[in-house]
Amino acid sequence: MVTSFIRRALATAGALVAVAALAGDRKAEPFAMVSMDEVEKMIGQPDVFVVDANPEEIFRKHRVPGATWWKSAPLAKLLPAEKDRRLVFYCASPT
Repeated sequence: MVTSFIRRALATAGALVAVAALAGDRKAEPFAMVSMDEVEKMIGQPDVFVVDANPEEIFRKHRVPGATWWKSAPLAKLLPAEKDRRLVFYCASPT
């Protein structure tokens, strides 16, 4: 479950969440803002990959279950090999 800290921070930061559209749907906008409720429904689904872009301290204390910390390796190495996965990026701060 998403911690109340992350929920509040994302609401304050304007819910900076981008989801890459499925590669097979070329007509869809490739990125979209989604609500925390939508992200909560996506967490744990096999076609979803969650990337936490928060500073390490916030990631360690308040991460979304299953999220990968983006600074743990170069982004290109973190992303899944399967190109049809939906990508969710989130951060508690716009800076």
